[in-house]
Amino acid sequence: MQVGENSTGSYRTQIDGKEIILLGTAHVSRQSADLVESVIEAERPDTVCVELCPSRYKSIMQKDKWLETDIIKVIREKKVFLLLSSLLLASFQKRIGDKIGIKPGEEMIRAIDAAKAVGADICLADRDITVTLSRTWRSTGFLSKLKLLFQLMLSMGEVEDIDEKDVEQMKEADMLESILAEVEKKHPSLRKILIDERDQYLAEKIRTSPGGKTVAVVGAGHVPGIRRYLSQELDIRRLETLPPKGKAGRILKWALPAAILILILSGFFYSGPEAGKNMITGWILFHGLFAGIGALIAFGHPFTILSAAFVAPLTSLNPMIAAGWVSGLVEAFVRKPKVRDMAHLSEDILSVRGFWRNKVTRILLVVIFTNLGSSIGTFVALPWMMRAFGA
Repeated sequence: MQVGENSTGSYRTQIDGKEIILLGTAHVSRQSADLVESVIEAERPDTVCVELCPSRYKSIMQKDKWLETDIIKVIREKKVFLLLSSLLLASFQKRIGDKIGIKPGEEMIRAIDAAKAVGADICLADRDITVTLSRTWRSTGFLSKLKLLFQLMLSMGEVEDIDEKDVEQMKEADMLESILAEVEKKHPSLRKILIDERDQYLAEKIRTSPGGKTVAVVGAGHVPGIRRYLSQELDIRRLETLPPKGKAGRILKWALPAAILILILSGFFYSGPEAGKNMITGWILFHGLFAGIGALIAFGHPFTILSAAFVAPLTSLNPMIAAGWVSGLVEAFVRKPKVRDMAHLSEDILSVRGFWRNKVTRILLVVIFTNLGSSIGTFVALPWMMRAFGA
C-alpha cells in the first residue's frame, strides 16, 4: 500500500490496485466546497463517497423533510433526546452557514452534483446519525444526556464569535467532536462512539466502494482515522447495532421504586400511620411540584402542567413510563403542531426563542424538562421521607 499527500490537501492511497483519494473538508466552508468540486472534475473517479447517511442526505437535499415529522411517534418510541439533539446540531451548522454565507453541507451537495456530472457512482458512506446518537445515549445516564443537550444549547450562543477563519480551523476536528469537546473531557468513552466507530465505518464503506478510483469527501477530522483503518476488513454490522442495556441499569430501574414502596410501608408499620402519610404526602408534593415546574419552564399548556404534576408521583414508581412522555403527549394533543410549525422548523431552531415558540420543539422541551423535574423530585423527596420515617 502506498500513501501520499498532494498540494491540494487530498490524500492518495493505493490498496490492492484501487486508488482512493481522501478529501478532508470543513462542513461549512466555501473553500472546502470549491476544492471538492475541482478535485472530482479533475480526477473523474468511478465512485464518490460522501460523509452522509441516508437520513442526513434527505435533510440536505429535501427542504421539506420536517413536514414528515410524526411527533407522537417520536414520543412513543422514546426518541425525544435523539430528535432534539439532531435539531440542535442542525441549528449549529445552519447558523454558522448563514454567518459565512454558505449552506450547511454545501461541500457534500457539490460533491454529489460533480459526481453526477462526471458519471460517477455515489456512495453514502456514513453511519446513520440515529444509530450514532442511540449508541451514545445507551452509553450515558440521564444526567449525562442532559449535559450533552445543554452543551449543544450553549454552542448556539457561541456562533456569533465564529468567523470564516475559525471555520477553516474546524477542519482539524469533527463537527460533533468540536461541539461536545467539554462533555468529552468528562466522558472520554464518547469519542469512541462519535469519532472512532465512524472512522471505521467510513473506512470500510470507502474501501469496498465500486470501481478502480474513489474520491471520498469527509470531515478532515476523520481523515487520520480512516487512513488507519483503510487496509483492514471491518464488520460494519457490529457498528450498526445497539449494545444491550447494562444489567445494573435494568436492576436499578426496578429496584429504586421497590425500595421506595418498602420505605413507605415500613413507615406505616414501624413509625406509625402519621409518618407513613407524611412520606406519601412528601412524595406526591415534591414530584408534582418539580414536574409541574419543568413543564412550566417549557411553556407547556396549563393542561400539560397539570398532567405533569398529576402523573409524576405515579410514573416515578413505574419503570415502564415517564412523566415527560405523558405531558408531552398532552401538549401534542392540546396544541397540535400545524403544517406551518413543521415548515418553519428549520428556521425556528436557529434561536433559543424559536425552540420555545415552535410547537414541535416545545413538545420536545416539555418532555425533557418534565422528566428532569420528576428526577429532581425524587432526590428532594427521599431525604424528606427518611426524616419522616425517623420521626
